[in-house]
Amino acid sequence: MDDLERRIAQGRGDEPADLVLRGGRVFDLITGEMIEGDVAICGETIVGVFDAYEGRRVIDVSGAVLVPGFIDTHLHIESSLITPFEFDRCVLPRGVTTAICDPHEIANVCGLEGVRYFLEASARTVMDIRVQLSSCVPSTEMETAGARLDAGDLAALRDHPRSLGLAEFMNYPGVVHRDPGCMAKLRAFAGRHIDGHAPLLSGRDLNAYLAAGVRTEHEATSPAEALEKLRKGMRVLIREGSVSKDLHALAPILDERTAPYLAFCTDDRNPLDIAEHGHLDHMIRTAISLGCPPLAVYRAASLSAAEAFGLKDRGLIAPGRRADIVALDSLESCRARLALAGGVVADDAAFAARETIPPVGRGSVSAPRVGPEAFRCPGDGATPVIGVVPGKIITAHLVETVAATDGDRRPDPSRDLARVAVIERHGRNGNVATGFVRGFGVARGAVASTVCHDHHNIAVVGVDYADMALAANRLGEIEGGFVVAAEGRVLAELALPVAGLMSLEPFETVREALVGLRAAARSLGVTLEEPFLQLSFLALPVIPHLKITDRGMVDVDRFALID
Repeated sequence: MDDLERRIAQGRGDEPADLVLRGGRVFDLITGEMIEGDVAICGETIVGVFDAYEGRRVIDVSGAVLVPGFIDTHLHIESSLITPFEFDRCVLPRGVTTAICDPHEIANVCGLEGVRYFLEASARTVMDIRVQLSSCVPSTEMETAGARLDAGDLAALRDHPRSLGLAEFMNYPGVVHRDPGCMAKLRAFAGRHIDGHAPLLSGRDLNAYLAAGVRTEHEATSPAEALEKLRKGMRVLIREGSVSKDLHALAPILDERTAPYLAFCTDDRNPLDIAEHGHLDHMIRTAISLGCPPLAVYRAASLSAAEAFGLKDRGLIAPGRRADIVALDSLESCRARLALAGGVVADDAAFAARETIPPVGRGSVSAPRVGPEAFRCPGDGATPVIGVVPGKIITAHLVETVAATDGDRRPDPSRDLARVAVIERHGRNGNVATGFVRGFGVARGAVASTVCHDHHNIAVVGVDYADMALAANRLGEIEGGFVVAAEGRVLAELALPVAGLMSLEPFETVREALVGLRAAARSLGVTLEEPFLQLSFLALPVIPHLKITDRGMVDVDRFALID
């Protein structure tokens, strides 16, 4: 028999199923019922439910609740600081069976080579990783990235079997004002899935953005914003990452009426947060604890997510669907005791059996060595200051009076005014831009990173210029990563040699390094829970209100550099 006939035969019980899950109860996302019975699986497909089946292999899941595998609808795996293969091993056992990623972090460093790396890696992981093609490389013309992707570059990969469509279209002003480059990309993907990125966009501008064919979006941060987008036909992806935390704000809109049009995403979580709190499993139990109906929550985590992205083969435990199944102790706890992706049990043997591919983007940090003088900020008087909003990537546009000393507006820890600088690291121009940030609480030393959205230049925050130079220069020596420095020495570091974004180490090793980095940052006075990813978003000029790139301070509301 061929695969089709085998599925039919096993579903009918004419031959034993390849695998049977026995003793659990299926949470039916259509009716909300808990239904007892075996789940029969042939290869990667569910072929039988709510009945008794014989199987060549039987797994006892007595007492467990079976739910469809969880789908992360938007993330950048690079921001988990580990390769796709380690990400697979890190989150699949927690029930995340599908991840829809946008590799625009690595694309901004090494272009199509980075996108192809993810397309090839995604075909070899146990979990199902789908790739959206990065639409904004660079995100704007107000930064220096390591690569540029135009409509022709993206169209060449449009029909790749691992590609789902066009990734988050961050240049929403370019869409609304019909920029020719934006129009070319949108035309190339007309009729395909186009993911959105339009924080605070509303009214006629939102109408115009949606008229371009954008279908989904993860930047809503308030119920009013999310509801306007829902009413206008946009599916809203509720986000809870290491920095951007919108679940508490948006939980009130998640109910059984809206759940078909809502989904979950992380955008992004690092291995330490995953270990301490969880991934989508954390979002699920948090949403339920906030009063969201469990049926609505689990629909958003799987079925609604699958339908939003046209993945018709998953999202239910039902015959003919992909065997992405999670066995839980309870709906409320969302603790996975077993996870299957495409009928494969997520265990050490499955991960060991994968074929891997070599990483790309080595030796990508080509920044000039800098001295303390590079961090001077000339001028006097009224000074724009980036105001960090903990738990958000939106920042405030503050103005403070900063008097110059010897022609330099210096950091002032007593006012929580730290120096922020961005150093171009792709070997294009050697730009260095400086400014001020409030909200880190740093009282001495410096923290630096090559994870710096989306251009991934070197970002440094500190109050001591010599320590800022030490941290920035050390990043060049370790091929990128995170560094904490104080009083002339490096206190902690994590090397991320894959494009300056990802480690080659196991996720457990990265997790432990992050523990040391956080402790080192706290020793400087830093008060933020996740200072490194918060730092990285200070340089993203498509998120309101004030940001900094290697070309200077950016007024995002005006979408212009500040003179």
